[in-house]
Amino acid sequence: MAKLAVLAVLASLLGAVSCEFPIYAGYGFPPPDPSVPYPLPPACPPLSPAPGLKVGYYADKDKCPRAEEIVREVVEKATAGEKAGLIRLFFHDCFVEGCDGSVLLSGTDTERTAVPNLSLRGFELIEEAKAKVEKHCPGIVSCADIVAFAGRDASYNLSYGRINYRVPAGRYDGKVSRANDTFQNLPPPFGDLALTTAMFAAKGLNQNEMVVLSGAHSIGRSACSSFPDRLPPAANSSTAMEPKLAGQLTATCSAGSSVNVPQDAVTPDRLDNQYYKNVMSRDVLFNSDASLTTSSQTEDLVEFYAGNLPFLGGKFLGPLAWYHDFEDAMVKMGYIGVKTSAEGEIRKTCASINMP
Repeated sequence: MAKLAVLAVLASLLGAVSCEFPIYAGYGFPPPDPSVPYPLPPACPPLSPAPGLKVGYYADKDKCPRAEEIVREVVEKATAGEKAGLIRLFFHDCFVEGCDGSVLLSGTDTERTAVPNLSLRGFELIEEAKAKVEKHCPGIVSCADIVAFAGRDASYNLSYGRINYRVPAGRYDGKVSRANDTFQNLPPPFGDLALTTAMFAAKGLNQNEMVVLSGAHSIGRSACSSFPDRLPPAANSSTAMEPKLAGQLTATCSAGSSVNVPQDAVTPDRLDNQYYKNVMSRDVLFNSDASLTTSSQTEDLVEFYAGNLPFLGGKFLGPLAWYHDFEDAMVKMGYIGVKTSAEGEIRKTCASINMP
């Protein structure tokens, strides 16, 4: 199985649909009874490039040639924590209502007010970039595209240039943002492999892409309230948290559930393959991460990205393959639920829809 996983990645190196999950509404704590399985959502067809999106969409003189440059300048001056937040912001935007900037809308019962999004960061940076872009070319660049550009630029910075990809653009901003939609669409940290895989499949992303995108947990911080199901570690469990880390977190989290801790204590500000090493050593916060070792298919891929497979140059090829695969998965995620001009708009400010 491990060799098949490597060959699949080697092949990838050589070589806008969103489904709702109306049953699931369990993000939040305490986590559910693990003896009661969650119903799984149906898979969507695999994502295809969204009509209307293209690389260099704003490059024409009659659009906004400096749009990506302006966003990049804003992102470059951000802190490592803010950059990590921008990557997470892109994920949370695309998984709820599609990649349409709906997560940016403020107001009562919007996505921003939902429990899974209370710790999101980067809103001020997106607004700053939008304001600067509007000065150069008003009414042209969508907030949704700015979020996508910022996610790419943050990935580039935090990976020290190892992740760099061209972003197809041309999205329109959505007009709907509902708090309850986050619970139906965002994979919860306590989810097992079946649930997490199914919730990615409901967005048109396959299990390998789920494993790839999970690598973003190499950066950022999480509140202690996100993993109470992991402390203390379950006895006789192959996925239980490593005892030393569990002891440290138990002491740290005793100060309160709102205390934030690094998701990766080894390279907390570097977007790299350390996450996969942490999964193998059980030094991860969430059950959704630990569960990647519960299937031979996902475990083989984790081992490959961690650089633990010596044949075919796996020690070096695995980490390099992850950077490449992360680029591809981020582009593909950007195709989820893209709005057309008939369904959306180009907002003047990202926190509110345009007035009639």
